[in-house]
Amino acid sequence: MKGITANHRSKVFNTNTMVKISVLAVLSFILMLFEVLIPIFPGFLKMDLSDVPALLGSFALGPAAGVMIELLKNILHIAIRGSITGGVGELSNFLVGAIFVFTAGSIYQMKKSKKNAIFAMIVATIAMSIAGILTNYYLIIPFYSKIMPLDAIIEMGTKANSAIVDLKTLIIYGVTPFNLLKGAIISIVVSITYKKVSPILHKA
Repeated sequence: MKGITANHRSKVFNTNTMVKISVLAVLSFILMLFEVLIPIFPGFLKMDLSDVPALLGSFALGPAAGVMIELLKNILHIAIRGSITGGVGELSNFLVGAIFVFTAGSIYQMKKSKKNAIFAMIVATIAMSIAGILTNYYLIIPFYSKIMPLDAIIEMGTKANSAIVDLKTLIIYGVTPFNLLKGAIISIVVSITYKKVSPILHKA
């Protein structure tokens, strides 16, 4: 009887968690639709708050949940809105977002305190920026250049920032500061909202 009860509770917990992950993924997808173009960055780099629900989920439900939210968000975006980048934009969004929420969630799980949460988000922002450098230089932009010529991509960067003249400067003056700014904004929003939504996310 005890074994059956334990299994039942485990099943309910898993189902409950999956429901929360699904809801957060939908919220992430909706927020992904509200993109803001920041003039100092190339046109293909647009700011949104879609990582907020994923980071909230990573803190409350664990880092794996945060990664799953990032994955489902991008799958929903491709399935419902399609992809003007042939999936490259969504792949980039998933990779840097997953590293961001997984890093933050993993550190926060070690010690659940406000101070450690702030530390976790700072480290995660740095990790996301480093990941953005590597993935964009070796994977994302080379893939994207098959859809749009590299010269055209660089030109978009030059229009936003005259210091951008090649792939390396695009990464240095475009991608990296963008990810640092995005990480900071997401971290601030989560710092303000987590305490309010935490009881809901932890509710059995």
